[in-house]
Amino acid sequence: MREPTTDNNNNNNSNGSSSPSPPPPQSLVERLKDYGQEDAFAFWDQLSSDQQNFLVQEIESLDLQRIDRMIRCSFQSHGLPPAAIEPVPEGFVSTVENRKIEDREKWWNMGLKAISDGKLAVLLLSGGQGTRLGSSAPKGCFNIGLPSGKSLFQIQAERIMCLQRLAAQSLDEGSGNVVPIHWYIMTSPFTDKATRDFFKSNKYFGLNNDQVTFFSQGTIPCVSKDGRFIMETPFQVAKAPDGNGGVYSGIIEVFKTIGRYVRVGDPTFLGYVIDKGVASAAKVVRKAYPQEKVGVFVRRGKGGPVTVVEYSELDQSLASEINQGTGRLRYCWSNVCLHMFTLDFLNQVASSLEKDSIYHLAEKKIPSIHGQTVGYKLEQFIFDAFPYAPSTALYEVLREEEFAPVKNVNGSNFDTPDSARLLVLRLHARWVVAAGGFLTHSVPLYSTGVEVSPLVSYVGENLEAICRGRTFHAPCEITF
Repeated sequence: MREPTTDNNNNNNSNGSSSPSPPPPQSLVERLKDYGQEDAFAFWDQLSSDQQNFLVQEIESLDLQRIDRMIRCSFQSHGLPPAAIEPVPEGFVSTVENRKIEDREKWWNMGLKAISDGKLAVLLLSGGQGTRLGSSAPKGCFNIGLPSGKSLFQIQAERIMCLQRLAAQSLDEGSGNVVPIHWYIMTSPFTDKATRDFFKSNKYFGLNNDQVTFFSQGTIPCVSKDGRFIMETPFQVAKAPDGNGGVYSGIIEVFKTIGRYVRVGDPTFLGYVIDKGVASAAKVVRKAYPQEKVGVFVRRGKGGPVTVVEYSELDQSLASEINQGTGRLRYCWSNVCLHMFTLDFLNQVASSLEKDSIYHLAEKKIPSIHGQTVGYKLEQFIFDAFPYAPSTALYEVLREEEFAPVKNVNGSNFDTPDSARLLVLRLHARWVVAAGGFLTHSVPLYSTGVEVSPLVSYVGENLEAICRGRTFHAPCEITF
């Protein structure tokens, strides 16, 4: 739907012409009145015919009954006192220190077997732009400055190709029977076209184009504090993306064509989830300090379901509590958005979330016909699924190996491209040394390292033939 100009100079309805403006469709006015949203037509007589047509089409495109249910349920939930929380018990988490080598090997093999059976798909949430990184492009297009110059999208694509090869080799050495891993990428209205174009121009980074599926998250009208639509212009409702939890309504239909397990390619994690027989699981890292801006896993109520509490919702006194038995934070298991769900559970939770229609109300300043209006954006998050899960498992990983967020421009204090690049280079340098390789460097080793191509190794495996006895000058990329 093409947006008309806001210039009313040629509007016969507003320049004193004697011809009256035709009223908006009565049936549409009545529908809006049913849900208390008739103010959307408040400026009707001031609009040009093109603007009137645009507004009618926009209102007709909205599922008013569903949106009204979302607003009512979200406002009701927002007014309730939050349920009491308690820490996730220590024994509930598979911790790094208590994990046996034989278990890791078993889970790795189970995961590769599931991949070779076509039971894994990968889901990437890619609705965000790199605005805070100084770019309007999708964040996945960003190059964090590794020696290879690869974008984040290319790194992930090559990790998928590596997994496919490892799974085929585990099944039958040298058979070449590669089962493709389907990759689902959720975009947003702001990143969808640019993401698709980026993949096309890069020939899908070596993947088959039919194993990559793009879909866009939806948008929801922004509302005032009394639940009415905020008008961005006299003929356009202000809207915002529905949060990364929009993945549940957007992905179910396409998931029906694949096997059981979805998201995150790590074979060990996949094997762990299969071995435990749980419906949902998440990788977690230990919270670094009480004020770290990460959500944490908790129990809602005594013995209640596992869920995530955002850092802004966790009382500072609770955030600072220490477990006297371990000397660590009581609320320490950070959500890093590396989740795994069975397809059966995804089908169930999508309908449950839709039925309950409870969204987070994010108070924001929203551009409107009255300037910046304080109102709400309605959002669901991907972690909203966990309270519905009949069983959940948490799996600790080391942040220096699996948590390198890229949120802020270089020069900031944390979570920058530079900090992420150094974490990758240092990790891969450890892989090379463990495989019998040597490093030389012109700058201190703590500020450099090497990059192992994802096409060569997934987690440092199979590097001996390439690295043993060889010397690499950091920084560099190690390829076949």
